[in-house]
Amino acid sequence: MNRLTQAGTLRRILKGVYEKPEYSEMLKEYVAADPDTVAKALARNYHWTIAPCGNTALNLLGLSTQVTAVWSYISDGPYKTYEWNSTRLEFKHRTNKEITGLSYMTILVVQALKTLGKTNVTSKTVQALQSRLSEGDKAAMLKEAAESTDWVYDTIRQIAGEVQ
Repeated sequence: MNRLTQAGTLRRILKGVYEKPEYSEMLKEYVAADPDTVAKALARNYHWTIAPCGNTALNLLGLSTQVTAVWSYISDGPYKTYEWNSTRLEFKHRTNKEITGLSYMTILVVQALKTLGKTNVTSKTVQALQSRLSEGDKAAMLKEAAESTDWVYDTIRQIAGEVQ
């Protein structure tokens, strides 16, 4: 790894996390590492189950156009923060029942809804999620999120088209 890093074939992001640098023809320079990819690599390395939460979830679902300063994830691992360059990854411990047994998309939508809060979920939000999610995702969410908070599950039922 050291030889490959010195040769420029690999780039060290964090201890134990490397990537093959990606060159942008448009920018004429190497681009920064994708924080989501780094988070997934850390989770794989430490055997954590993770899912985006907070503004990160909103951003990944296209519900927010703001670029997040801190990439936040819920995890069944410990509370942990990683920083490199000007990027910050934050892992927040949650109980396994909030993560285990749920598909990535279900967790992502549930976390996005919780971030928005009951009063800020509008028909526009529901429509945006309806168009973004496949029928398979919607069906899976209906089954998997049944144990969620009442208002979150009611919103998921609207997204799936069960309730108007």
